[in-house]
Amino acid sequence: MGTYEKTTAPNASVGADAGQPSFKNNNGIVSDSYRECNLSDEEMEAICRKMQRMADPRYLNTMSLDEILNTVYMSKSAVVDGLLSSGVYILAGAPKIGKSFLVAQIAFHVSTGQKLWDYEVHQGTVLYLALEDDQRRLQQRMSRMFGVDGTQNLHFATSAGQVGKGLGEQLENFVREHEDTKLIIVDTLQKVRETVSDTYSYASDYDVIGKLKEFADKHDICILIVHHTRKQPAGDSFEMISGTTGLLGCADGALPMKKEKRTDGRATLDVVGRDQPDERLYLVKDQEHLIWNLDHAESELWKQPPDPVLESVSKIVSSENPEWEGSPTELAAALKTDMAVNRLTKHLNVNASRLLEEYQVQYENKTRHTGRRIRLTYMVVETAEYEVIE
Repeated sequence: MGTYEKTTAPNASVGADAGQPSFKNNNGIVSDSYRECNLSDEEMEAICRKMQRMADPRYLNTMSLDEILNTVYMSKSAVVDGLLSSGVYILAGAPKIGKSFLVAQIAFHVSTGQKLWDYEVHQGTVLYLALEDDQRRLQQRMSRMFGVDGTQNLHFATSAGQVGKGLGEQLENFVREHEDTKLIIVDTLQKVRETVSDTYSYASDYDVIGKLKEFADKHDICILIVHHTRKQPAGDSFEMISGTTGLLGCADGALPMKKEKRTDGRATLDVVGRDQPDERLYLVKDQEHLIWNLDHAESELWKQPPDPVLESVSKIVSSENPEWEGSPTELAAALKTDMAVNRLTKHLNVNASRLLEEYQVQYENKTRHTGRRIRLTYMVVETAEYEVIE
């Protein structure tokens, strides 16, 4: 079966306004755009029948395991390697523990592209909703932390709408004006959610994070939400996060921040995410500049073993020969592998993100009118440059 059904039909909405190729229900004739995929009449008939079924509101859109394995899914875009990726993260801690200083530090590093401790940063525009501050306090804080070197890539707002009441439109406008936006910081969650009572339900917690996550996923950016912890002690660092489990249930990751004593200059930051190893960072505050420095980190010991297939693929392209294109059979021949061609392509589909992250090789697997084609592209890694305003 061709890729058209796998990649287009399951995600398509059927209707005259959806831009789908037209077809006639009585004899299964489809437009030339389908025929360009070199599909047989039987395959095109199957596509037509599936599109008709999808028009029924009772239709449940499914994908088989084979279809999933035959599709390339890339990992979420990293903002700070190993710490933050696109999606929604909750940074929680007790009042006055230093959360706002930490997120301001993250914001500055992402906006300038400078490494955060030992972690590589992917530079982009940052929006910081400092909703418990004013411009005077922000000026004092940022100048004490980073001096008077500014950057055009870090934007602040001290007032904003609420989730479901104007905030979404405001964020849409900002991202439209700043297409390279990487990070949005919401400080704090309470300021952007509607106050309906002293307590919130699981459904309301899940709903407010869900709306922010929908926006983050749509634009492939990270939204970092500052939140408070419970007053009563908790045995687990994640149980101390104020609210129901609906907050963490919908978020992509959490960063609970904790001090033994409020006056202590040391803190721990747990980093837990859906698609990343757990870490615990031990931080020490520079009392003069109010910057958090990394003392040391504890992380999961497990590491993916080397993949000989990916290593072989990475040698096909280089800075001297940055592109390769051919059929799956031609790729198998180039690799001199005994692996079955279908198994090879599925293996590369599953590991496309790892191939890009570890070997800087972009993998594409697409169906053309001549059949399935694979393209490998060597991606040049450039050192991030950042602009400061004196």
